[in-house]
Amino acid sequence: MALVFDAQPMPTVAVADSEDRIPVRRIFCIGRNYAAHAREMGKDPDRDPPFFFLKPADAVVMDGATIPYPPQTENFHYEAELVAVIGTGGVNIPEEQALDHVWGYAVGNDLTRRDLQLKAREQGRPWDLGKGFDRSAPIAPVHPVSKVGHPSTGAITLTVNGEVKQDADLSELIWSVPEMISILSHSMELKAGDLIMTGTPAGVGPLQPGDVCVVSIEGLGTCTTTIGPKA
Repeated sequence: MALVFDAQPMPTVAVADSEDRIPVRRIFCIGRNYAAHAREMGKDPDRDPPFFFLKPADAVVMDGATIPYPPQTENFHYEAELVAVIGTGGVNIPEEQALDHVWGYAVGNDLTRRDLQLKAREQGRPWDLGKGFDRSAPIAPVHPVSKVGHPSTGAITLTVNGEVKQDADLSELIWSVPEMISILSHSMELKAGDLIMTGTPAGVGPLQPGDVCVVSIEGLGTCTTTIGPKA
């Protein structure tokens, strides 16, 4: 058997303090997982069940990269996120065993074409064009659990050109990492290389060409993205 076309390079993310890299299989994202952010998006965090969407694996962008302002949007947003990296797959994973499946954690930024996302939401359509576009997932090097444990508290902040825009704590997550893993694994089989972006705090807002956006999570470092000219 021969491939009709050359296969595209496998997307990967870096490992902190190592030359190794992690192959990315899928990128899961959870919507409105901080109460204050759910409210700023016009939703009720006390009643909304968890829901997920996907970004393609090749949406990954390395820490420190400059990315062009994406096309077809006039409202391009940042979203600071903790990223959990699955190292051991499984199905129907019990919540109390879920953390055994995590290889490590990283700092990420769920870049969003907000105007396209909101239009799709209003029309009852998928969010793909608003969330899953090219270069929409900057992710910093992954820190192994063996070195950082399982962060469930700690500051998560985001600055644009040095000005603080998001400032919260991981303890404010509505659905915890083990809960998210268990819920996802009851819907589909998780495998090594699956990434879970765990939601963003309140304070999301626009980016413009020339902006420097820095996400910081206590104990995990930073993820820096510079916005280039419009594509």
